[in-house]
Amino acid sequence: MTSFKHLDDFPEDIHHLIPKSFDIIGDVAVVSIPPELVDHKFSVAEYISSRRGNIRGVLNKVTKLEGDHRVAGFELLFGDSSLTTHAEFGMRYKMDLKDVFFNGRLAFERKRVASLVQQGEDVLVPFCGVGPFAIPAAAKGAKVIALEKNPAACKWLAENIKLNHVGDNISPILADASCIGNMLNAKFDRVIIPTPYGMDRFLEDVLPLVRIGGHLHFYTFKTREQIEGLIKKYSGMGLNIIGYRRCGNIAPGVSRWVFDMVKV
Repeated sequence: MTSFKHLDDFPEDIHHLIPKSFDIIGDVAVVSIPPELVDHKFSVAEYISSRRGNIRGVLNKVTKLEGDHRVAGFELLFGDSSLTTHAEFGMRYKMDLKDVFFNGRLAFERKRVASLVQQGEDVLVPFCGVGPFAIPAAAKGAKVIALEKNPAACKWLAENIKLNHVGDNISPILADASCIGNMLNAKFDRVIIPTPYGMDRFLEDVLPLVRIGGHLHFYTFKTREQIEGLIKKYSGMGLNIIGYRRCGNIAPGVSRWVFDMVKV
């Protein structure tokens, strides 16, 4: 039986189709294998597993994020489980990648935001997933309310709160953040909003919950040409823009952007 551990093990005419990059979350590699390689997908998964010594499983992304729970479709091509524990700047996040959304490429962005959190702040994190924004804020001594409507993600969020010993500082809530205006009667010093694609209207919904002088970290998906218009829009909403930056491309010409703002 042929072992596919080197590029030369494949027919030369498909070398250019074999993925050169992939995400590693915990000990699971996540890859998008092109349809042209469907007959070779298990061999490609074996090849990917050989690229790093710590890869225990390989998941092939077969659909984009979809549904109310923002979960992609995956097939397990190598290994026996999509369950993993991901380490990130001293925190650990346990999850089943088939059931939740997790973006490992935002690690440095999450560290940056966590570095701004002050002890004793009241922090709100909607769309919190398994906790990569919420748990570091709680570890800094903030009092965090974390909302997530995917039951599987909320289950892992509760598990990760215990895993990182921040139970005294964080309250997980299984709820749809889009109903937040009718759900919470509180004011927050900081709101961290990893907004899903197409939900920019949420900024207006959450703004009444932010104290004057409170901070917002708002994530949106836009082209570079749209940024100037957003700056004017957010300023007109009573927000002082401290800074904004790209956090990676998601499609040709479209990037994830974060706006750091203060309510005035």
